Amino acid sequence: MSNSPQRYTITAALPYTNGPIHIGHLAGVYVPADIYARFLRMQGKDVAFVCGSDEHGVAIPMKAKKEGITSQELIDKYHGIIKQSFVDFGVTFDNYSRTSNKIHHETASEFFKKLYEDGKFIEETTEQLYDKEANQFLADRFVTGTCPKCGNPEAYGDQCESCGSSLNATDLISPKSAITGAVPSMKETRHWFLPLDQYEDFLREWILEGHKKDWKANVYGQVKSWVDEGLRARAVTRDLDWGIPVPVEGGEGKVLYVWFDAPIGYISSTKEWAAREGKNWEDYWKKEDTKMVHFIGKDNIVFHCIIFPIMLKAEGSYILPENVPANEFLNLEGKKLSTSKNWAVWLHEYLEDFPNQQDVLRYTLTANAPETKDNDFTWKDFQSRNNNELVAIFGNFINRAVVLTDKYYEGVVPASGDFTEVDEQTLAAVKAYPAVIASSIERYRFREAQGELMNLARLGNKYLADEEPWKVVKTDPERVKTVMFVALQISAALATLSEPFLPFTSEKLKTILNISPSEGALKWEEISAKDSLILAGHKIGKAELLFSKIEDEQIQQQLDKLEATKAANEADNKIAEPQKEESTFEDFSKMDLRVGTIVEAKKMPKADKLLVLKVDTGIDVRTIVSGIAKSFKAEDIIGKKVTVMVNLAPRKLRGVESQGMILMTENAEGKLVFLNPDEEDVKDGTIIS
Repeated sequence: MSNSPQRYTITAALPYTNGPIHIGHLAGVYVPADIYARFLRMQGKDVAFVCGSDEHGVAIPMKAKKEGITSQELIDKYHGIIKQSFVDFGVTFDNYSRTSNKIHHETASEFFKKLYEDGKFIEETTEQLYDKEANQFLADRFVTGTCPKCGNPEAYGDQCESCGSSLNATDLISPKSAITGAVPSMKETRHWFLPLDQYEDFLREWILEGHKKDWKANVYGQVKSWVDEGLRARAVTRDLDWGIPVPVEGGEGKVLYVWFDAPIGYISSTKEWAAREGKNWEDYWKKEDTKMVHFIGKDNIVFHCIIFPIMLKAEGSYILPENVPANEFLNLEGKKLSTSKNWAVWLHEYLEDFPNQQDVLRYTLTANAPETKDNDFTWKDFQSRNNNELVAIFGNFINRAVVLTDKYYEGVVPASGDFTEVDEQTLAAVKAYPAVIASSIERYRFREAQGELMNLARLGNKYLADEEPWKVVKTDPERVKTVMFVALQISAALATLSEPFLPFTSEKLKTILNISPSEGALKWEEISAKDSLILAGHKIGKAELLFSKIEDEQIQQQLDKLEATKAANEADNKIAEPQKEESTFEDFSKMDLRVGTIVEAKKMPKADKLLVLKVDTGIDVRTIVSGIAKSFKAEDIIGKKVTVMVNLAPRKLRGVESQGMILMTENAEGKLVFLNPDEEDVKDGTIIS
């Protein structure tokens, strides 16, 4: 890293404050960004790692309306949840801001006015979708319809979340209003457009020629596809009352388009941080010796690689991103993550269910990161990664090394004797790991980098297993001193190299080894340079388990939670049966519905679905055959109050005459339930009318 820049601006996509953070956000953006920022700081780099809540856009008032609160109450609620979740999870933003802050409104307004005054916009009157029932223009997210590129019937007016394509609302097939459900009409309105087509040559030179080799294939491919198809002017204002008001004459009743406003949030967040820290924000956005990296998901590629760079180029004084290492999508148990359908693992809930186990989730998400293709998170894999890798490999090695040092030497690092060839090979391998891991991180291959970290832990485990100090101590105690000295060198290397990936574990391990910063903690480059990472005579602390086994019961609770979500979604999506043919009051009055009690129940022989019931109807005790055996055990329903149609014509089922019908329905989970009276003291025979 000697020839690399000394100053870095790292941005992480601004999360919408219309819901909490889930594992898809973490895997796609925030975990890799934090690994990168932590690593750079360990190299002594000058880092500005910024983010903030995206509090504008149509999604906010839509969600606020759904929750029955104001937009301001909504953004305050979720900004608080999101910001605290990041803190608790150990994401080390230098500044986490919000786009409702005054400094952001000022920065975005000034940016717009600069482009406006420089003649960078096109002002046009166009026809846009309009909802007559709601009496308003329909901004992107207020329109849903079929995606013209992949056929997804639930695409939004700005983007298809199925294929990731960026859209205009008028592109949708069969559009409808998300407010009223009505089919919108077209109506004229005036807006300012950024003429993206005028910057095609710039994009070709900057990305398609300049970054063909060093940008990820998925990012480069999507940008190339967009440019090759031909860019179009895109409106940067909207007819809305929620957002940053358009700050020029004629902008009354209009706000800045959220995708013009949001990326400027990186700039305003940097300004906020710089003012607090006594730094010059322009150094991080306008100096050519600064390297800027955007961490995003693939659905944001077009905005960060086409629209925002064009905005920066049009303004004229800003640097451009050096890289945009966008990840693909993470699925959950084989299904696409969905905020609206609650199909997600929410970060704040995870932190409650798995206290002090932040690193297990960080590790699993990195090990299964969707770096080149969509990947899947499963709770069984989460459990396996923890138990079979973190506990059995990393944790097991450290526990052995520390416990044996305490047992044999009262926690004092022993002096080594002469090294064998195995010892020298092991120590040489340890020295090679910092460069190997750094190389992977610098190329944004975080899964590969973490894999190399675990290989170091595997090296330690194998070394102890092969050398067997617990056996050798009986015959050659001097040899064991050398073995334990080598094992503790590996432990010290792990304490430092694990910090970007497993920060809480790293801190705990440093405490165990008694190498906190005040005690002279190792720097990254020292692992390769020093012959002894932890010196003979150094007193280490007592052994603690770095990781705890995750039990089947904990995993089953999470699976049950998802199963309940799945059932609720199926119930919400269930279409009601069509109305049957019309019946008269006389038809209805012929039915004799009465309250009854099941007094006896047994399985019908050789019939899986049928129960034979004896029911006290108040006028007699009669036999009723009911097809509910797969939903209820016979012994569980004796004494149950039920609704009975007593004048149904008798019919034989499997040789048993059934003299009525028990009325049933399905609940929201699709399970059969009795239509029974609410009051337990209703007498049998009571007529239901």
